[in-house]
Amino acid sequence: MDKNRIIELEIKQAYQEDLLQALNAIVSQQQQQIDRLERTCALLNERIKSVSEQRQEGENTSHQQEIPPHY
Repeated sequence: MDKNRIIELEIKQAYQEDLLQALNAIVSQQQQQIDRLERTCALLNERIKSVSEQRQEGENTSHQQEIPPHY
């Protein structure tokens, strides 16, 4: 190989290394964001369950305490 070809390959390899590092950083950031979103979804699901359970309990107790209109 001639000297210019080797230099050209080394330059390309250096750009590819930089690109690979940048892509790794992006993938890492995306994974952190996915982790945060998964935690948020889990918390929201727990809240929805607890609100739904509280609402059902409230409906059950309110039906038990109501006096029928004919009494």
